[in-house]
Amino acid sequence: MTGPGDPTVAAGLRGAPGAAPPPGVVPPAGAVPPPSGTPVGATGADADDRPSLGDLIGNVTQDLSLLVRQEVELAKAELSQTAKRAGKGSGLLAGAGVAGYFVLLFLSCALWWGLPMGRAWAAVVVAAIWAIIAAVMAQRGRGEMKRVKGMPRTAETVKKIPNALKGDEEANHE
Repeated sequence: MTGPGDPTVAAGLRGAPGAAPPPGVVPPAGAVPPPSGTPVGATGADADDRPSLGDLIGNVTQDLSLLVRQEVELAKAELSQTAKRAGKGSGLLAGAGVAGYFVLLFLSCALWWGLPMGRAWAAVVVAAIWAIIAAVMAQRGRGEMKRVKGMPRTAETVKKIPNALKGDEEANHE
């Protein structure tokens, strides 16, 4: 129960000058409510002041930190994509190498068995199949390796940092 002797009511009545009393508490006679839209303790002179040097340095530091974090995230994403493509291309080239090994193996078997025998022709057919597989895998592997471009977006945005630090961001758009 709250009443005139309750410390919470007394504290609400003695609050900061211009502060609204807590809900359910009647302000004392003659109390002037703060103007609407004006923060408690703020005056017109405070709103026109420029930010302090410490605030400006804090903002620059915060922006620079955000920029570095974003660049690191971009680099991670591009590096991941590049590594996936390089891995795929390497795997296909390794598969082409294995297939090429089988070509040599079956061609050797074909020569070993000799042309007049039926088994030799079977080895030649199998070797031809492996040759086709090796050619297709090698072609796809080369194509994947050509698509690997490193981290072009990261490199591009890192080049823009010096101009941004100088405040000459328009130079980045030229």
